Amino acid sequence: MNAQLEEPVVAPGYDNASVTKKITDVVLTRPVHRGWLAGLAVAFALLMMMNFAIGWLLLKGVGIWGVNVPVAWGFAITNFVWWIGIGHAGTFISAILLLLHQDWRTSINRFAEAMTLFAVACAGLFPLLHLGRPWVFYWLLPYPDTMGMWPQWRSALVWDVFAVGTYLTVSIIFWYVGLLPDVATMRDRAASKRVQMIYGILALGWRGSARHWKRFHIVYLLLAGLATPLVLSVHSVVSMDFAIAIVPGWHSTIFPPYFVAGAIFSGFAMVLTLAIPIRKFYHLEDFITIRHLENCAKIMLATGLMVAHGYITEGFMAWYSDDKFEIYLTLNRMFGPYAPAYWLLIFCNVGVNQLLWFKKIRTNPAVLFVIALFIQVGMWTERYVIVITSLHRDFLPSAWGIFHGTRWDWMTLIGSLGLFASLFFLFLRLLPAISISEMRDLVHKKSESAR
Repeated sequence: MNAQLEEPVVAPGYDNASVTKKITDVVLTRPVHRGWLAGLAVAFALLMMMNFAIGWLLLKGVGIWGVNVPVAWGFAITNFVWWIGIGHAGTFISAILLLLHQDWRTSINRFAEAMTLFAVACAGLFPLLHLGRPWVFYWLLPYPDTMGMWPQWRSALVWDVFAVGTYLTVSIIFWYVGLLPDVATMRDRAASKRVQMIYGILALGWRGSARHWKRFHIVYLLLAGLATPLVLSVHSVVSMDFAIAIVPGWHSTIFPPYFVAGAIFSGFAMVLTLAIPIRKFYHLEDFITIRHLENCAKIMLATGLMVAHGYITEGFMAWYSDDKFEIYLTLNRMFGPYAPAYWLLIFCNVGVNQLLWFKKIRTNPAVLFVIALFIQVGMWTERYVIVITSLHRDFLPSAWGIFHGTRWDWMTLIGSLGLFASLFFLFLRLLPAISISEMRDLVHKKSESAR
Protein backbone atom coordinates (compact mmCIF):
# COMPACT_ATOMS: atom_id res chain seq x y z
CA MET A 1 0.00 0.00 0.00
CA ASN A 2 2.84 2.38 0.80
CA ALA A 3 4.52 1.88 -2.54
CA GLN A 4 4.42 4.87 -4.81
CA LEU A 5 2.21 4.13 -7.81
CA GLU A 6 2.23 5.92 -11.12
CA GLU A 7 -1.47 6.66 -10.86
CA PRO A 8 -2.01 9.67 -8.52
CA VAL A 9 -4.54 9.77 -5.70
CA VAL A 10 -6.21 12.78 -7.32
CA ALA A 11 -5.78 14.06 -10.85
CA PRO A 12 -3.57 17.18 -11.25
CA GLY A 13 -4.98 20.63 -11.85
CA TYR A 14 -7.26 20.91 -8.82
CA ASP A 15 -7.19 23.46 -6.02
CA ASN A 16 -9.43 23.90 -2.98
CA ALA A 17 -12.08 25.89 -4.83
CA SER A 18 -12.35 23.48 -7.76
CA VAL A 19 -12.50 20.44 -5.44
CA THR A 20 -15.28 22.05 -3.41
CA LYS A 21 -17.25 23.07 -6.49
CA LYS A 22 -17.06 19.70 -8.22
CA ILE A 23 -18.21 17.71 -5.18
CA THR A 24 -20.92 20.08 -3.96
CA ASP A 25 -22.35 20.66 -7.43
CA VAL A 26 -23.41 17.00 -7.58
CA VAL A 27 -25.90 17.76 -4.80
CA LEU A 28 -26.63 21.48 -5.04
CA THR A 29 -26.74 22.33 -8.75
CA ARG A 30 -26.79 19.10 -10.77
CA PRO A 31 -30.32 18.40 -12.04
CA VAL A 32 -31.99 15.13 -11.16
CA HIS A 33 -31.00 12.71 -13.91
CA ARG A 34 -33.38 10.22 -15.45
CA GLY A 35 -30.94 7.43 -14.67
CA TRP A 36 -31.03 8.32 -10.98
CA LEU A 37 -34.84 8.41 -11.01
CA ALA A 38 -35.02 5.06 -12.81
CA GLY A 39 -32.59 3.48 -10.35
CA LEU A 40 -34.46 4.85 -7.35
CA ALA A 41 -37.78 3.66 -8.81
CA VAL A 42 -36.47 0.10 -9.24
CA ALA A 43 -34.92 0.11 -5.76
CA PHE A 44 -38.12 1.47 -4.21
CA ALA A 45 -40.20 -1.18 -6.00
CA LEU A 46 -37.98 -3.89 -4.52
CA LEU A 47 -38.31 -2.25 -1.11
CA MET A 48 -42.11 -2.34 -1.41
CA MET A 49 -41.88 -6.01 -2.33
CA MET A 50 -39.91 -6.64 0.86
CA ASN A 51 -42.46 -4.70 2.89
CA PHE A 52 -45.21 -6.88 1.45
CA ALA A 53 -43.25 -10.04 2.30
CA ILE A 54 -42.64 -8.80 5.84
CA GLY A 55 -46.31 -7.91 6.27
CA TRP A 56 -47.33 -11.39 5.17
CA LEU A 57 -44.70 -12.85 7.51
CA LEU A 58 -46.12 -10.94 10.49
CA LEU A 59 -49.62 -12.05 9.52
CA LYS A 60 -48.87 -15.74 8.94
CA GLY A 61 -45.67 -16.42 10.91
CA VAL A 62 -42.22 -17.72 9.98
CA GLY A 63 -43.81 -20.87 8.58
CA ILE A 64 -44.07 -19.12 5.21
CA TRP A 65 -40.26 -19.39 5.03
CA GLY A 66 -38.55 -22.63 4.13
CA VAL A 67 -37.26 -23.22 7.67
CA ASN A 68 -38.13 -26.63 9.07
CA VAL A 69 -36.82 -29.39 11.29
CA PRO A 70 -33.84 -29.82 11.33
CA VAL A 71 -33.03 -26.62 9.35
CA ALA A 72 -34.28 -24.08 11.87
CA TRP A 73 -31.96 -21.43 10.43
CA GLY A 74 -32.39 -20.48 6.79
CA PHE A 75 -32.22 -17.37 4.65
CA ALA A 76 -32.64 -14.97 7.58
CA ILE A 77 -29.35 -15.84 9.26
CA THR A 78 -27.59 -16.23 5.90
CA ASN A 79 -28.69 -12.73 4.90
CA PHE A 80 -27.77 -11.34 8.31
CA VAL A 81 -24.18 -12.59 8.16
CA TRP A 82 -23.82 -11.48 4.52
CA TRP A 83 -25.03 -7.92 5.16
CA ILE A 84 -22.91 -7.53 8.30
CA GLY A 85 -19.88 -8.62 6.30
CA ILE A 86 -20.55 -6.03 3.60
CA GLY A 87 -20.54 -3.32 6.26
CA HIS A 88 -16.97 -4.12 7.33
CA ALA A 89 -15.22 -2.48 4.38
CA GLY A 90 -16.50 0.97 5.32
CA THR A 91 -15.03 0.81 8.80
CA PHE A 92 -11.82 -0.75 7.47
CA ILE A 93 -11.36 2.06 4.93
CA SER A 94 -12.31 4.84 7.33
CA ALA A 95 -10.64 3.72 10.55
CA ILE A 96 -7.77 1.33 9.86
CA LEU A 97 -6.50 3.05 6.72
CA LEU A 98 -6.78 6.43 8.48
CA LEU A 99 -4.58 5.17 11.33
CA LEU A 100 -2.13 3.79 8.75
CA HIS A 101 -2.00 7.21 6.99
CA GLN A 102 -3.20 5.84 3.64
CA ASP A 103 -4.15 8.93 1.61
CA TRP A 104 -5.83 6.91 -1.14
CA ARG A 105 -8.76 6.18 1.19
CA THR A 106 -9.87 9.82 0.94
CA SER A 107 -11.93 9.52 -2.24
CA ILE A 108 -13.91 6.46 -1.16
CA ASN A 109 -14.22 6.63 2.62
CA ARG A 110 -17.39 8.76 2.73
CA PHE A 111 -19.65 6.56 0.64
CA ALA A 112 -18.00 3.44 2.12
CA GLU A 113 -19.06 4.66 5.58
CA ALA A 114 -22.59 5.28 4.29
CA MET A 115 -22.54 1.78 2.79
CA THR A 116 -21.69 0.43 6.24
CA LEU A 117 -24.68 2.12 7.86
CA PHE A 118 -27.11 0.96 5.19
CA ALA A 119 -25.74 -2.60 5.22
CA VAL A 120 -26.03 -2.84 9.01
CA ALA A 121 -29.58 -1.49 8.79
CA CYS A 122 -30.43 -4.29 6.35
CA ALA A 123 -28.67 -6.87 8.51
CA GLY A 124 -30.52 -5.82 11.65
CA LEU A 125 -33.88 -6.66 10.07
CA PHE A 126 -33.28 -10.38 9.76
CA PRO A 127 -32.62 -11.46 13.37
CA LEU A 128 -35.67 -9.45 14.43
CA LEU A 129 -37.85 -11.10 11.79
CA HIS A 130 -36.41 -14.50 12.70
CA LEU A 131 -37.65 -14.04 16.27
CA GLY A 132 -41.17 -14.83 15.10
CA ARG A 133 -42.51 -12.12 17.39
CA PRO A 134 -40.37 -9.08 16.53
CA TRP A 135 -42.62 -6.71 18.46
CA VAL A 136 -41.13 -8.04 21.71
CA PHE A 137 -37.51 -7.69 20.58
CA TYR A 138 -36.83 -5.57 23.67
CA TRP A 139 -36.85 -8.77 25.73
CA LEU A 140 -33.29 -9.22 24.45
CA LEU A 141 -32.22 -6.09 26.35
CA PRO A 142 -31.38 -6.05 30.10
CA TYR A 143 -34.07 -3.66 31.28
CA PRO A 144 -35.76 -3.52 34.74
CA ASP A 145 -38.63 -5.97 34.58
CA THR A 146 -41.14 -6.74 37.34
CA MET A 147 -41.47 -10.30 36.00
CA GLY A 148 -37.75 -10.90 36.53
CA MET A 149 -37.12 -11.82 32.89
CA TRP A 150 -33.49 -11.26 31.88
CA PRO A 151 -31.67 -12.06 28.63
CA GLN A 152 -30.06 -15.46 28.32
CA TRP A 153 -26.42 -14.41 28.18
CA ARG A 154 -25.40 -17.76 26.71
CA SER A 155 -27.60 -17.08 23.69
CA ALA A 156 -25.80 -16.08 20.51
CA LEU A 157 -28.77 -13.88 19.62
CA VAL A 158 -28.09 -11.66 22.63
CA TRP A 159 -24.44 -11.42 21.65
CA ASP A 160 -25.47 -10.27 18.19
CA VAL A 161 -27.74 -7.57 19.62
CA PHE A 162 -24.91 -6.03 21.62
CA ALA A 163 -22.19 -6.50 18.99
CA VAL A 164 -24.23 -5.11 16.10
CA GLY A 165 -25.74 -2.37 18.26
CA THR A 166 -22.27 -1.20 19.32
CA TYR A 167 -20.98 -1.40 15.77
CA LEU A 168 -23.90 0.61 14.39
CA THR A 169 -23.64 3.27 17.11
CA VAL A 170 -19.91 3.84 16.65
CA SER A 171 -20.27 3.81 12.85
CA ILE A 172 -23.01 6.44 12.92
CA ILE A 173 -21.02 8.73 15.22
CA PHE A 174 -17.82 8.26 13.20
CA TRP A 175 -19.64 8.97 9.92
CA TYR A 176 -21.47 12.01 11.25
CA VAL A 177 -18.43 13.60 12.90
CA GLY A 178 -16.49 13.29 9.64
CA LEU A 179 -19.42 14.82 7.80
CA LEU A 180 -19.60 18.03 9.87
CA PRO A 181 -17.09 20.19 7.90
CA ASP A 182 -18.65 19.11 4.60
CA VAL A 183 -22.20 19.83 5.74
CA ALA A 184 -21.04 23.29 6.78
CA THR A 185 -19.55 23.77 3.29
CA MET A 186 -22.89 22.74 1.77
CA ARG A 187 -24.62 25.25 4.03
CA ASP A 188 -22.36 28.06 2.91
CA ARG A 189 -22.74 27.24 -0.80
CA ALA A 190 -26.49 26.57 -0.88
CA ALA A 191 -28.55 29.18 -2.72
CA SER A 192 -31.89 28.45 -1.08
CA LYS A 193 -32.62 29.71 2.44
CA ARG A 194 -34.46 26.51 3.28
CA VAL A 195 -31.54 24.35 2.15
CA GLN A 196 -29.13 26.56 4.09
CA MET A 197 -31.21 26.11 7.22
CA ILE A 198 -31.34 22.30 6.85
CA TYR A 199 -27.60 21.97 6.33
CA GLY A 200 -26.99 24.57 9.04
CA ILE A 201 -28.88 22.46 11.58
CA LEU A 202 -26.91 19.38 10.54
CA ALA A 203 -23.60 21.30 10.80
CA LEU A 204 -24.13 21.87 14.56
CA GLY A 205 -22.68 25.37 14.43
CA TRP A 206 -19.48 24.47 12.61
CA ARG A 207 -17.54 27.59 11.63
CA GLY A 208 -14.16 26.12 10.73
CA SER A 209 -12.26 27.92 13.48
CA ALA A 210 -8.90 26.65 14.71
CA ARG A 211 -10.58 25.41 17.91
CA HIS A 212 -13.17 23.51 15.89
CA TRP A 213 -10.55 21.85 13.72
CA LYS A 214 -8.39 20.92 16.70
CA ARG A 215 -11.26 19.21 18.50
CA PHE A 216 -12.45 17.65 15.26
CA HIS A 217 -9.11 15.93 14.59
CA ILE A 218 -8.85 14.69 18.19
CA VAL A 219 -12.37 13.22 18.18
CA TYR A 220 -12.01 11.78 14.68
CA LEU A 221 -8.76 10.02 15.59
CA LEU A 222 -10.19 8.66 18.86
CA LEU A 223 -13.26 7.32 17.05
CA ALA A 224 -11.00 5.69 14.45
CA GLY A 225 -9.09 3.98 17.24
CA LEU A 226 -12.37 2.86 18.80
CA ALA A 227 -13.80 1.59 15.51
CA THR A 228 -10.70 -0.39 14.52
CA PRO A 229 -11.14 -3.27 17.01
CA LEU A 230 -14.82 -3.41 16.05
CA VAL A 231 -13.80 -4.61 12.58
CA LEU A 232 -12.33 -7.69 14.24
CA SER A 233 -14.74 -8.12 17.13
CA VAL A 234 -18.16 -7.78 15.47
CA HIS A 235 -17.81 -10.51 12.88
CA SER A 236 -15.92 -12.65 15.38
CA VAL A 237 -18.99 -12.48 17.61
CA VAL A 238 -21.21 -13.30 14.63
CA SER A 239 -19.02 -16.33 13.87
CA MET A 240 -19.47 -17.50 17.45
CA ASP A 241 -23.15 -17.99 16.64
CA PHE A 242 -21.93 -21.07 14.80
CA ALA A 243 -18.67 -21.97 16.54
CA ILE A 244 -20.21 -22.51 20.00
CA ALA A 245 -22.52 -25.21 18.61
CA ILE A 246 -21.45 -28.87 18.52
CA VAL A 247 -22.94 -29.25 15.04
CA PRO A 248 -20.41 -30.63 12.52
CA GLY A 249 -19.06 -27.92 10.27
CA TRP A 250 -19.67 -25.19 12.85
CA HIS A 251 -17.69 -26.25 15.90
CA SER A 252 -14.38 -24.78 14.78
CA THR A 253 -11.92 -22.29 16.23
CA ILE A 254 -11.01 -21.05 12.74
CA PHE A 255 -14.37 -19.31 12.34
CA PRO A 256 -13.53 -15.86 13.84
CA PRO A 257 -10.54 -15.03 11.56
CA TYR A 258 -12.20 -16.87 8.68
CA PHE A 259 -15.37 -14.78 9.01
CA VAL A 260 -13.48 -11.49 9.43
CA ALA A 261 -11.44 -12.11 6.26
CA GLY A 262 -14.62 -13.04 4.39
CA ALA A 263 -16.37 -9.91 5.65
CA ILE A 264 -13.62 -7.60 4.40
CA PHE A 265 -13.52 -9.59 1.15
CA SER A 266 -17.24 -9.13 0.44
CA GLY A 267 -17.17 -5.57 1.78
CA PHE A 268 -14.54 -4.41 -0.69
CA ALA A 269 -16.42 -6.17 -3.47
CA MET A 270 -19.40 -3.98 -2.59
CA VAL A 271 -17.16 -0.88 -2.50
CA LEU A 272 -16.11 -1.60 -6.08
CA THR A 273 -19.71 -2.37 -7.05
CA LEU A 274 -20.65 1.14 -5.89
CA ALA A 275 -17.49 3.10 -6.72
CA ILE A 276 -17.28 2.13 -10.40
CA PRO A 277 -20.80 3.35 -11.37
CA ILE A 278 -20.44 6.47 -9.18
CA ARG A 279 -17.21 7.58 -10.85
CA LYS A 280 -18.74 6.93 -14.27
CA PHE A 281 -22.16 8.56 -13.92
CA TYR A 282 -21.02 11.57 -11.86
CA HIS A 283 -17.78 12.07 -13.83
CA LEU A 284 -15.58 11.66 -10.76
CA GLU A 285 -12.75 9.83 -12.51
CA ASP A 286 -10.37 12.59 -11.37
CA PHE A 287 -11.08 11.80 -7.71
CA ILE A 288 -11.85 8.06 -7.76
CA THR A 289 -8.89 7.10 -9.90
CA ILE A 290 -7.65 3.77 -11.19
CA ARG A 291 -5.31 3.69 -8.22
CA HIS A 292 -8.26 3.48 -5.84
CA LEU A 293 -9.82 0.64 -7.80
CA GLU A 294 -6.53 -1.23 -8.01
CA ASN A 295 -5.85 -0.92 -4.29
CA CYS A 296 -9.33 -2.22 -3.49
CA ALA A 297 -8.67 -5.11 -5.87
CA LYS A 298 -5.39 -5.89 -4.09
CA ILE A 299 -7.16 -6.03 -0.74
CA MET A 300 -9.80 -8.29 -2.28
CA LEU A 301 -7.06 -10.57 -3.60
CA ALA A 302 -5.35 -10.76 -0.19
CA THR A 303 -8.52 -11.41 1.80
CA GLY A 304 -9.78 -13.80 -0.88
CA LEU A 305 -6.63 -15.88 -0.43
CA MET A 306 -7.29 -15.90 3.33
CA VAL A 307 -10.80 -17.17 2.66
CA ALA A 308 -9.43 -19.85 0.32
CA HIS A 309 -6.98 -20.86 3.06
CA GLY A 310 -9.97 -21.20 5.40
CA TYR A 311 -11.68 -23.56 2.95
CA ILE A 312 -8.55 -25.71 2.70
CA THR A 313 -8.10 -25.72 6.47
CA GLU A 314 -11.68 -26.86 7.01
CA GLY A 315 -11.15 -29.85 4.73
CA PHE A 316 -7.76 -30.65 6.22
CA MET A 317 -9.00 -30.53 9.81
CA ALA A 318 -11.94 -32.80 8.95
CA TRP A 319 -9.47 -35.36 7.57
CA TYR A 320 -6.83 -34.89 10.28
CA SER A 321 -9.31 -35.14 13.16
CA ASP A 322 -10.60 -38.49 11.85
CA ASP A 323 -14.04 -37.43 13.08
CA LYS A 324 -16.51 -39.39 10.98
CA PHE A 325 -19.16 -36.66 11.33
CA GLU A 326 -16.82 -33.93 10.10
CA ILE A 327 -15.57 -36.12 7.27
CA TYR A 328 -19.11 -36.93 6.20
CA LEU A 329 -20.09 -33.24 6.31
CA THR A 330 -17.16 -32.28 4.07
CA LEU A 331 -18.00 -34.97 1.54
CA ASN A 332 -21.70 -34.08 1.73
CA ARG A 333 -20.90 -30.45 0.92
CA MET A 334 -18.87 -31.49 -2.10
CA PHE A 335 -21.04 -34.28 -3.47
CA GLY A 336 -24.38 -34.12 -1.63
CA PRO A 337 -27.65 -32.40 -2.56
CA TYR A 338 -26.12 -28.93 -2.07
CA ALA A 339 -22.97 -29.67 -4.11
CA PRO A 340 -23.88 -27.11 -6.85
CA ALA A 341 -23.97 -24.35 -4.23
CA TYR A 342 -20.62 -25.47 -2.78
CA TRP A 343 -18.85 -25.51 -6.15
CA LEU A 344 -20.45 -22.19 -7.06
CA LEU A 345 -18.89 -20.56 -4.01
CA ILE A 346 -15.51 -22.14 -4.80
CA PHE A 347 -15.72 -20.82 -8.36
CA CYS A 348 -16.74 -17.30 -7.35
CA ASN A 349 -14.58 -16.82 -4.25
CA VAL A 350 -11.45 -18.78 -5.22
CA GLY A 351 -11.44 -19.17 -9.00
CA VAL A 352 -12.64 -15.74 -10.13
CA ASN A 353 -10.54 -14.01 -7.48
CA GLN A 354 -7.33 -15.34 -9.06
CA LEU A 355 -7.86 -12.98 -12.00
CA LEU A 356 -6.83 -10.15 -9.69
CA TRP A 357 -3.20 -11.26 -9.87
CA PHE A 358 -3.02 -9.50 -13.25
CA LYS A 359 -2.55 -5.73 -13.35
CA LYS A 360 -4.58 -5.43 -16.57
CA ILE A 361 -7.55 -6.91 -14.72
CA ARG A 362 -7.05 -4.75 -11.62
CA THR A 363 -6.99 -1.58 -13.72
CA ASN A 364 -10.02 -2.41 -15.89
CA PRO A 365 -13.15 -0.94 -14.22
CA ALA A 366 -15.66 -2.97 -16.27
CA VAL A 367 -13.97 -6.29 -15.51
CA LEU A 368 -13.54 -5.35 -11.83
CA PHE A 369 -17.25 -4.59 -11.62
CA VAL A 370 -18.14 -8.05 -12.96
CA ILE A 371 -15.64 -9.74 -10.64
CA ALA A 372 -17.11 -7.85 -7.67
CA LEU A 373 -20.59 -9.09 -8.56
CA PHE A 374 -19.33 -12.68 -8.76
CA ILE A 375 -17.73 -12.33 -5.34
CA GLN A 376 -20.95 -10.98 -3.85
CA VAL A 377 -22.81 -14.02 -5.16
CA GLY A 378 -20.05 -16.32 -3.92
CA MET A 379 -19.97 -14.87 -0.41
CA TRP A 380 -23.75 -15.11 -0.01
CA THR A 381 -23.58 -18.71 -1.24
CA GLU A 382 -20.79 -19.44 1.24
CA ARG A 383 -22.97 -18.35 4.15
CA TYR A 384 -25.86 -20.37 2.72
CA VAL A 385 -23.69 -23.50 2.52
CA ILE A 386 -22.35 -23.03 6.05
CA VAL A 387 -25.83 -22.66 7.51
CA ILE A 388 -27.79 -25.24 5.53
CA THR A 389 -25.36 -28.13 4.98
CA SER A 390 -24.48 -28.33 8.68
CA LEU A 391 -28.13 -28.50 9.71
CA HIS A 392 -29.90 -30.59 7.12
CA ARG A 393 -27.88 -33.73 8.00
CA ASP A 394 -26.54 -33.77 11.53
CA PHE A 395 -25.98 -36.65 13.96
CA LEU A 396 -29.29 -38.53 13.60
CA PRO A 397 -30.27 -39.83 10.13
CA SER A 398 -33.87 -39.99 11.31
CA ALA A 399 -33.86 -36.19 11.62
CA TRP A 400 -32.39 -35.47 8.19
CA GLY A 401 -34.24 -33.12 5.89
CA ILE A 402 -33.92 -30.80 2.89
CA PHE A 403 -34.22 -27.03 2.88
CA HIS A 404 -35.36 -24.91 -0.03
CA GLY A 405 -36.02 -21.19 0.17
CA THR A 406 -39.61 -20.23 -0.62
CA ARG A 407 -40.65 -17.26 -2.71
CA TRP A 408 -41.02 -15.31 0.56
CA ASP A 409 -37.37 -16.00 1.40
CA TRP A 410 -36.26 -14.73 -1.99
CA MET A 411 -38.59 -11.73 -1.86
CA THR A 412 -37.13 -10.69 1.49
CA LEU A 413 -33.54 -11.13 0.28
CA ILE A 414 -34.02 -9.24 -2.99
CA GLY A 415 -36.12 -6.63 -1.20
CA SER A 416 -33.27 -5.97 1.24
CA LEU A 417 -31.15 -5.08 -1.79
CA GLY A 418 -33.89 -2.57 -2.65
CA LEU A 419 -33.71 -1.08 0.84
CA PHE A 420 -29.93 -0.74 0.59
CA ALA A 421 -30.09 0.77 -2.91
CA SER A 422 -32.90 3.20 -1.98
CA LEU A 423 -30.92 4.55 0.96
CA PHE A 424 -27.79 4.85 -1.17
CA PHE A 425 -29.57 6.67 -4.01
CA LEU A 426 -30.96 9.20 -1.51
CA PHE A 427 -27.53 9.61 0.08
CA LEU A 428 -25.99 10.47 -3.30
CA ARG A 429 -28.52 13.27 -3.84
CA LEU A 430 -28.56 14.74 -0.34
CA LEU A 431 -24.99 14.56 0.96
CA PRO A 432 -21.50 14.78 -0.60
CA ALA A 433 -20.37 11.29 -1.61
CA ILE A 434 -16.70 12.29 -1.31
CA SER A 435 -15.17 14.02 1.71
CA ILE A 436 -14.63 17.66 0.71
CA SER A 437 -12.41 18.61 3.65
CA GLU A 438 -10.13 15.59 3.29
CA MET A 439 -9.84 16.04 -0.48
CA ARG A 440 -8.83 19.66 0.06
CA ASP A 441 -6.20 18.55 2.57
CA LEU A 442 -4.93 16.04 0.06
CA VAL A 443 -4.70 18.65 -2.71
CA HIS A 444 -2.92 21.01 -0.30
CA LYS A 445 -0.36 18.34 0.63
CA LYS A 446 0.19 17.60 -3.03
CA SER A 447 0.77 21.27 -3.87
CA GLU A 448 3.15 21.66 -0.91
CA SER A 449 5.19 18.63 -1.94
CA ALA A 450 5.39 19.93 -5.53
CA ARG A 451 7.06 23.16 -4.42
